[in-house]
Amino acid sequence: MKIMLDAGHGRNTPGKRSPDGLREFEFNSAVADYAKELLENYKNTTIYFAHSNNEDVPLQARTDKANRLDVDIYVAIHANAFGTGGWNDAGGIETYVYPTKPAIAYQLAQKIQRNLVIATGLRNRGVKTADFHVLRETKMDAVLVECGFMTNPDEVKLLSSGTYRQTCAEAIAKALADQYRLKPKSDKEAKTGSGTKQESTGGSSTGGSGRLYKVQAGAFKERKNAEAVAEQLRKAGFKAFIYPE
Repeated sequence: MKIMLDAGHGRNTPGKRSPDGLREFEFNSAVADYAKELLENYKNTTIYFAHSNNEDVPLQARTDKANRLDVDIYVAIHANAFGTGGWNDAGGIETYVYPTKPAIAYQLAQKIQRNLVIATGLRNRGVKTADFHVLRETKMDAVLVECGFMTNPDEVKLLSSGTYRQTCAEAIAKALADQYRLKPKSDKEAKTGSGTKQESTGGSSTGGSGRLYKVQAGAFKERKNAEAVAEQLRKAGFKAFIYPE
């Protein structure tokens, strides 16, 4: 099972912030990080990121990457906004699929929406359709979730909270596990890191000690250079991961 998580926008995307300065990407990327950790506890599951913590990745590059890797599902994570500036009372959770309502995507969106509404207690704005790029240009099923409004003074406090971010990640991961019937790793697999994972460095071994040893294959200023080396390692049969600093 190959899952692409997309933390919407980027750290420097103009305008994507609350009236008090919270950057949307800060929330989106934190939820993606938490969701990745949770999903890596399932067997035969590989997690990719469409975004980068170092640069703003264009939408076309994100969907091209998903299509090239032939992932099974694409999940875009966002925080919402309303109006041209300042605070207002628009609020709640909503999840989007492409207007044709692909069956699997729509089922997953319903699960994500239900989980988030139950977990957060925010208003249920429903599952909606939209012609967003990430929903239109992906060849696989895709959903986009809006986890609250950055222009709502009460909800932005939640969006700034680590606990709320983990709650959203748990709701999304639970929906994915339910939709695709993912099986949890055994305690031994979880401790040793066995099973399929994505986005770290080099090879690894437990050495029979229960500890996990990793070999770093390189350090790069540009993500594309790290991905090129990681791809070479994968073709050679190694489990290659990328960790951003």
